[in-house]
Amino acid sequence: MKPRKYLVFGMAAISALFLLSGCSRSDNSKTAESHAGEEKVLNFGCQMYDDGSLNFSLTPNGAWNAMRYGITEALFRFDDEMNTEPWLAESYTVNEEHTEWVITLRDDIYFSDGCQVTPSKVKECFEYLREVSEESSANAEKYLEFEAEITADDQANTLTILTSQPYNDLPGQLAYPVMAVVDIEHTEDFMNGVIGTGPYMVSQFEGVGVGYEMAANPNYYEEVPYEKVNILFMGDASAKTMALQSGQVDLVENITNVSDIQDFQENPDFTVDIATGVRCGFSWMNLDGVLANDTLRQAILMAIDKDQICASKTIGGLYTAGISVLPSNLDYGYEELTDPYAYDPEGARELLDNAGIIDTDGDGIRELEGQNINLRYVSYENRLLNDFSDAHTQYLAEIGIGVTAEYGSSDDQWSKLAAGDYDLNNNNWTTVGTGDPLEYLGNWYSETTYCGYSNPEYDQLYESLQNELDPGRRKELVKEMQQIIIDDALVIVDGYYNSSMVYSNERVGYAHIHTADYYWLTTEIVPAE
Repeated sequence: MKPRKYLVFGMAAISALFLLSGCSRSDNSKTAESHAGEEKVLNFGCQMYDDGSLNFSLTPNGAWNAMRYGITEALFRFDDEMNTEPWLAESYTVNEEHTEWVITLRDDIYFSDGCQVTPSKVKECFEYLREVSEESSANAEKYLEFEAEITADDQANTLTILTSQPYNDLPGQLAYPVMAVVDIEHTEDFMNGVIGTGPYMVSQFEGVGVGYEMAANPNYYEEVPYEKVNILFMGDASAKTMALQSGQVDLVENITNVSDIQDFQENPDFTVDIATGVRCGFSWMNLDGVLANDTLRQAILMAIDKDQICASKTIGGLYTAGISVLPSNLDYGYEELTDPYAYDPEGARELLDNAGIIDTDGDGIRELEGQNINLRYVSYENRLLNDFSDAHTQYLAEIGIGVTAEYGSSDDQWSKLAAGDYDLNNNNWTTVGTGDPLEYLGNWYSETTYCGYSNPEYDQLYESLQNELDPGRRKELVKEMQQIIIDDALVIVDGYYNSSMVYSNERVGYAHIHTADYYWLTTEIVPAE
């Protein structure tokens, strides 16, 4: 089926769009009460992803943006222990086979345009994701198989999802931002004017690199603390710090300069909220190029002192060093994993020498198959990724491995990763984005990998994990898969990241950064008294 074509309006028309294209609702009493008195405005400084797009169906970053900015919500969400709980849903039941899920919706949920959220509306949204899948990198099929049969019963207020394979935890899959519930019928601008159910809605897109002007959703089911939110895009940690100190913004996410974090923690005028993280910073190694050589990858890992990097002045406290792609604080057998490529630069040199990967012309760079090893390292300025890349470059130079840095935007990093256009590609990803590592570990499954990796043993374990329902057995499978990724020297693990929110006590009464990192602008953020 071909994707539907939608007319894209100019940005000045977004506000009118919400008023003219949607439904009407008579009861706006909650919003009226929250808007009484002096206008409450929040200025929020944050990183820009995907040019600020809100298109949940196009890219993962677009989906994250829409949920982070408080525009969209999903049927379920995660608590700070990464357990699922109902959000737009009220409850659910599942059969013994874990193939039939009956979800009862709340009856008090409306889109920002006034249309009630019904099972039919949810079904329409999920079917839209199917329609646009061929032109999308959002990969909605990772979260809900497109073969699933979806039945909407508006009278009973239930949505029934019948899958062809068992799901360990379908609510966790449906909590992922790509599966947010959007008013498909009335949305005309999917890039910057998505109509969701969150506490805020777009009133104006200010432009790429600038930000959004947001307004309180008049149809939200609880009181919205701010009438207006200005989302201001800021490219680096220094910009966020200066903007917060000067009063340009009231709240920022993820300041990554260690000294700045410490200064804010020691200053009674500011509060720093830090979440125990489930993010892993790591660099892909592309096996479709020179890094197909096992010995070279092993030597690279042995050349890098992860503990020293994470303890450095620029990174210390924001990352915890580790060896696995899953953080050590998750209950997946981390303490039982072994590291065959611990820091040993002399051992790395010896390994390369014995394999004939040597510097024959005395220029300081080793050669492989007659060519200097000069790795293209793609990274971007967020969560200290460039600091890690710089450190890795220095360590690799010490064993005769050349590196050329390509430091650009997050969009550039993502596009080169998806195209396989890199040797090393640094990123920081949520490891249990669905409350479970299945989707994340699929990044090394031969059919869905970004790095040219293929291992029949790993594939078999991954396929077993897809259908395994026993919690104990699932943990054992995950542990085995972690060890294979380590043994096959597939990634350079930076460490495990903790997210943060920093705010002015004069202007913000409370703000919280969630473990899942999907929920930035929530009704928890309130003005100072």
